[in-house]
Amino acid sequence: MALGRKGARRIVVDGTTYRWRLRRRPTYSQALCWSPCTFAVEHADHPGTTLVVTTNRPHAGNWFERPADPVLPSDVSHAIESALRQGWRPELQGSPFHLDRSAGFAPSP
Repeated sequence: MALGRKGARRIVVDGTTYRWRLRRRPTYSQALCWSPCTFAVEHADHPGTTLVVTTNRPHAGNWFERPADPVLPSDVSHAIESALRQGWRPELQGSPFHLDRSAGFAPSP
């Protein structure tokens, strides 16, 4: 699963360049605040395994105007560092690596 270049942002962590992307529009489940916001990360030069990070906040475009903090580059950097410690190998081909940081997310009823 490769990220599209359009809308992807670059970030450098420990001297390695990555690209990350957050969906502009929420999925149906995210729009209803049933599931939290997610973003994807891949190695910029040699994309392989994609990192999919589930946050603990609603998507900013949710339909209920529920307060949502933006995903900051520092959040992405911390997620990349954590995933690397947990065994993510961004240059190797394979299934997406999931990093679940959704603890504390309260879905809407």
